[in-house]
Amino acid sequence: MLKTWAAAVLALAVAAVTAVAPANAGAHAGQKVLHAFLSTGETALDPAVASDVASLSLLENLFDPLLRYDYLARPVKLIPNTAAAMPELSDGGKTYTFHLRQDVYFTPDAAFHGVHRQATADDYVYSLKRLHDPALKSPWLYLFDGVAGIEAVDKFTLRIRLKAPDPNFLFYLAMPATSVVAREVVQAYGAQAGNHPIGTGPFKIGSWQRSDQIVLLANRDFRPTEFQGQRLPILDRIEIKIVEEYQSRVLGFLNGEFDFLEQVPESMKEMVLTADNHLQPELARKGIVLAPFPVLQTYYMWMNMDDPLIGGYSKKKLALRRAIALGYNSAEDIAQMKKGLALPAVTPLPPNVLGNDPNYRSPVAYDPALANALLDRYGYRKGKNGYRAQPDGKPLTLVMHSEASTVGRLRDELWRKNLNAIGLNVTFKSDKKTEIIKASRLGSVMMFETNWVADFPDGDNFYQLLYGPNAGRANYARFNLPAYNQRYEQARLLGESPQRTALYDELAQLIHAYTPWVLLTHPISADLQQPWLKNYRRHPVEFTNWRYLDVAAHTAH
Repeated sequence: MLKTWAAAVLALAVAAVTAVAPANAGAHAGQKVLHAFLSTGETALDPAVASDVASLSLLENLFDPLLRYDYLARPVKLIPNTAAAMPELSDGGKTYTFHLRQDVYFTPDAAFHGVHRQATADDYVYSLKRLHDPALKSPWLYLFDGVAGIEAVDKFTLRIRLKAPDPNFLFYLAMPATSVVAREVVQAYGAQAGNHPIGTGPFKIGSWQRSDQIVLLANRDFRPTEFQGQRLPILDRIEIKIVEEYQSRVLGFLNGEFDFLEQVPESMKEMVLTADNHLQPELARKGIVLAPFPVLQTYYMWMNMDDPLIGGYSKKKLALRRAIALGYNSAEDIAQMKKGLALPAVTPLPPNVLGNDPNYRSPVAYDPALANALLDRYGYRKGKNGYRAQPDGKPLTLVMHSEASTVGRLRDELWRKNLNAIGLNVTFKSDKKTEIIKASRLGSVMMFETNWVADFPDGDNFYQLLYGPNAGRANYARFNLPAYNQRYEQARLLGESPQRTALYDELAQLIHAYTPWVLLTHPISADLQQPWLKNYRRHPVEFTNWRYLDVAAHTAH
């Protein structure tokens, strides 16, 4: 029934595409107009305050941090943005000196009283220190916990001193939160500053109907910046709708209302993809392009190393956890649960994260026969009920927390099947994820499957999840192994390098040896783009690529 419905809706949507002019034709003829959507409503557009994806997507285009990412470089690479060059490092890596471009200007606003307002080092000092304003309660203040001082050496020279070297510090200076804002704007609008987003970015606000529709206009005073021979921004305007419903997004794209669609929902996959994850032939004939994209995300099932049943570092406990990892059927998970839209996780690091070693091979694979043999060897004997007992003869019942949702229940059945196949009895305790995380931090959860999305594109952001001192925080497994901690601390002092990659490989080996985690998957986003969209390539870190996009002239089919 589902397939029949999906096919019918697809046929209607494709027919609609053939019957109407694509969305770019019409009222703004002669202009290059991008049509996009955001999946949730935006909040106030203040870099120091906003933390939701919709607002951050807009801020990326309205404001400017010192650095940004090279659009095409993989793995990711930082490049100067409003800085004239990458910073000079001194004092053993604790002091960063930035020389700023002198052609960066804020878009016009009444707060400037007619002055063409240039951005200076003082503006960056003000903007970064503003994160400390207690009235703002900035969620980004933690980024500057390690900063000892920020000063303007002269009009176009900024100096930042750290308390200790931090190889990841430059990533923070490419985030929307560290963008430059003007003191006059904040003073003029006070608590309403987020409703008056005046930045130095490639676009400015044209019109704004809150949580409904936003129009961005090209900032034609944007400093000279080129991409493949074209001056940025290439587009004249961006028309953005807030579309919360999955079906409305997919049908809107298929009807030519949106120029691209990121992350086809699994529930609607059959509308656009075949069983083997190729584009439906009707869509391929229209020139629609499918671009699978591995997102910076890792799914894993962690086990509490302090739990008396499953935790500990003895050979018997290692054997139990290793058997659980050997019993996990990755191929079935990816094929049936993820509908083929995932990669097996070999290490904690997804593709495109700095430090990922594509040559690393996991010593653990799906092998229920080996899992059974390992449990037999270490005294986990099966009873008359078919389930194994502890080596001392006491009952062995695993308790796995799970989310109270349809997907959570399906995940429970996958784990039940895998664990029962090696003689392990498991019960499930469902709750809201927020409640499970609270209990996890208190050490009162035995096992739980969760995921981590990168805060910044560096391996440190993933390997810190098993660093001993982080127990009770992001280290839900409460893993505390001196050999791991020592290697992690060494790696933290290194930037991207062969030496650090070698240390990361050793950390991965320790994870496989002690098994505080069962590594699961890295999801793949099925992204679609219309045939008239040019220069589209999704970036692993930045939320949008709008400044680089172009649209070809097109008419009704």
